[in-house]
Parts: sequence; structure tokens; C-alpha cells
Amino acid sequence: MKNRFSKIIIAFIAVGMMAGCSEEFLDEPKPTDGVTSEVVFTSREGVEAFISGIMRRFRGQFTNVDSAGVNSLFYARTVKGTDIMNSPTWFTFDYANDNREPTYRRTTFSWNYCFYMVNQANALIKGVEGSSLPASDKKELAAYGYALRGFFYHQLVMEFCPTYSFDLNYPAPPIYTDLSTEGKPMSTVKDVYALIVSDLTTAVAGLTESRLGKSYINKSVANALLAQVYQVMGNWAGADIAAKAAYGGNPTAVLSASTYRSGFNDYNNIEWLWGSAQSADQSNYYWGWPHAGTDHLTTSYSATYINTEFVKLFSATDVRAIFQRKSASISNTSDYRYWITNKFKFTFDADHPIIRTPEMILIEAEAKYRLGNSTDAHNLLYTLQKNRDVNAVKSTNTGNALLEEILVERRKELYAEIGVEWFDAKRLRRGITRTGNHRIGSAANLTADDKKFFLKIPISEIDANDFIDESVNDNR
Repeated sequence: MKNRFSKIIIAFIAVGMMAGCSEEFLDEPKPTDGVTSEVVFTSREGVEAFISGIMRRFRGQFTNVDSAGVNSLFYARTVKGTDIMNSPTWFTFDYANDNREPTYRRTTFSWNYCFYMVNQANALIKGVEGSSLPASDKKELAAYGYALRGFFYHQLVMEFCPTYSFDLNYPAPPIYTDLSTEGKPMSTVKDVYALIVSDLTTAVAGLTESRLGKSYINKSVANALLAQVYQVMGNWAGADIAAKAAYGGNPTAVLSASTYRSGFNDYNNIEWLWGSAQSADQSNYYWGWPHAGTDHLTTSYSATYINTEFVKLFSATDVRAIFQRKSASISNTSDYRYWITNKFKFTFDADHPIIRTPEMILIEAEAKYRLGNSTDAHNLLYTLQKNRDVNAVKSTNTGNALLEEILVERRKELYAEIGVEWFDAKRLRRGITRTGNHRIGSAANLTADDKKFFLKIPISEIDANDFIDESVNDNR
């Protein structure tokens, strides 16, 4: 249906050549099948093939159904909140906020997968910068590697540390900016965020708006990544500029209420800035969360349910209120199976959303509020609300009430996509209190700065890295 990955055979050879194994980040990349880095990095086409292979790992199964790719990171965060509920199936322990010990699969996957992708990014940067490609190609293609590295280091620091404002000196994952056969010590939250900002600003400066398809990173996507990082850091001036640059500054031009109910499975939608491409002949089948977990109308896991209290936030004319009763036989609203959503359509070629324009509009709205420009913040918010609901009425909220309205709108707009509720609670140092019809209620609540917001360092890394011992998990 969609032609996404040209030169895919070359790409897989390149990935095999440049990548360490999924369990060992520090393995030295070795050429295979006679294909060398000199071949891959001799032409732009060769580098683009390598990049295509990297992007393929965004959506494939890395180790298991609940540990596949970026979608697994996002969905695990989604079910840790209160708006979305998970049935007793995959992601059950994430839903219980009880999946963070050093030997658990969530911990091991989140560490190994992100570092695997960091390694890919470093291979790309090193190969391009050491090549004889034209200077313009080198700048753009290396910038792609910097964007990837910044993105995955942000996932690492979010997964394995308290939030940015908690303690800048808190031990954070090691920093690798080159291919290496030796482990490095833990860094700090401050150092990791300095690297992330450096990488993403380099990416913004080097990338263009051109790209091979929406599953690839361009300047707009790099700006969106930077906006998310600045949002966590509380750099509101930076977030304002980056978010606006990401979506173009004209909200009405990048919103499409008429397509919101189309199934969230096609990245060609005007609202998608960046999506993970999928095709039927390369399907990821049932590890394609959130599609496989939320679609109750086709053969799928039917694993995701919607909190009754969350459903009440939507008006009947809101296009995002894609909810229905699970079954006529379930009449008790306290049953966690009462509400389901049709937001996502489960097909073998369903693309996965990573960043959409409404998120950027809402980041800009929050940034303007934080900068003291409440009028523009309110206007941006209402533009989105009116697009989603023809009967929307602009609120009279001011001050903190306006901020809370923006945060609620983020939940309503992005539910089951990126773990927005967890993301906001963590960055704002708030708890998450489960209400409504959860099957696991108060036992899975999160307090402000709760240690359950982040994972322990995996034992496999402790065993392999001479600079890290078991004391790293003391008080984690």
C-alpha cells in the first residue's frame, strides 16, 4: 500500500554490519557478507539504506510481544496512568506499576533497546563524518544520527531517572558518543540532558524538511523532539519556539477533525508529524501496540479498556470520544471492561503514531502560559478544542485553572498514544491517583516523585560493565 523502504536488503546488511547484538550494546560492529563501511558510506544512497534499516527497528519485535520497539515504550507508559486500563495480558505488570526490578523484562528491554539504537546512531554519525561525501550531504545525514541519539537518550533518562528538576546530579545511564568495546560509568541527569540538547540542536541546524517518508526524521521532527525535551526541562522559551517551528505556526492548517476517527493507522494523515511505517508484507502482527491492544472489533488482544471517569471528560460531539460499551452483557459501570475505544484500527499494515501536530500546539500553548502570555495560550487551546468539537465553548479559566485545562486537553487528545498522562505527571512531579473502575486501583497509585516512575539498572548491565556495580540500585 505504501512504498516506504527502498534498498531494504542493503539496509539489513548495513544494520548487521554496524550494530552490536541486542543484548550487548558495547559489541564492536563487524562487517558481514563482505559489505564494509567504505561501501555503505560511499554514497548518499548507501547511507539512506542504512538509515532505512535503523528505522525498521522502531517497529519490529526486539525481544517479545511487550518489548518490541518504540511502541512498547509508549504503551507501557500509557497503562501506568489512570485513563487507560489493561486486561490481565501483556503489559499487566506495567499496569500494576510493578515492573522495574533489575532482572525484569521491561527493565532489560528499555535499557538494551535504547542503547542498541544509540549504537546505531553513533555508527551513522561516525560513518558519515568520516566519509568523503559532499559537505552538504555529510551535514544533513550526520544530523539524522544526532536526532536519533538525542531521541533515544531522552527515552533512557526518562525511563531510568527521576525527572529533570528533581536532582541534576542523580546517576543516569552512561554516555556513549562513539563506538566502544568498553563500558563507561554512570553519568548524571545534567550531563545526559546537556548531550540531548546538543544533539537535537545540531540536528535542527543540519536537517532539511525533505525526507524519504513520514517514518523518517526531518527538521520539523527534530524541532518536535527538542520541544518535548525543553518541556521537561522547563525551558519554556525554547519549547515555544521549537513547538511552533515543528508544526508550522498555523494550527488550523495542520488539524483535521474529519480524519480523527479514521483508525490512526495511516501516517499520511496531515496531523502526523512522525509515524512508524508498517506494511502487510513486513507486519509486526500482534506486538503492534496500541492497535492490537485497543481494537476490540477484530481479531486482536482486546486488552485495553477506558476508565469511566476519563470518558466523562468528553462531550457527545467531541470527535475524540470514540468510546462504546464492550458488551450489552456488561451493565455495571464499575466493571473495568465497560468502556472500550475504537480510536485505533488493528490491521497488519497499521502505522504507529510517534508525534502529531496537536501535541506541538498544546506544548506551545503551555509554553505561552508559562511565559505569562495567557491570552495567546487560551486562544491556541480553544482553536484545538473548537476543531475537535463544533459545540466547544471557550472557557473563562485563568491562572492555574487554565494550565489544568491545557493538561486535561493533552490527555483527551493523546490518550493511548505516547503515555502522555505518565509523561506529564513525571515532569511536573505530580502523583497519579487511580479513580473510577480500575481492576487494580489504589495499590498502583503513584505519589509525587515516586520511585516507580523510573526503572532500576538491569543486572545484565551491572554484570557486564566494570564501572557499575549493584550499589547503583541502592535507594532506587
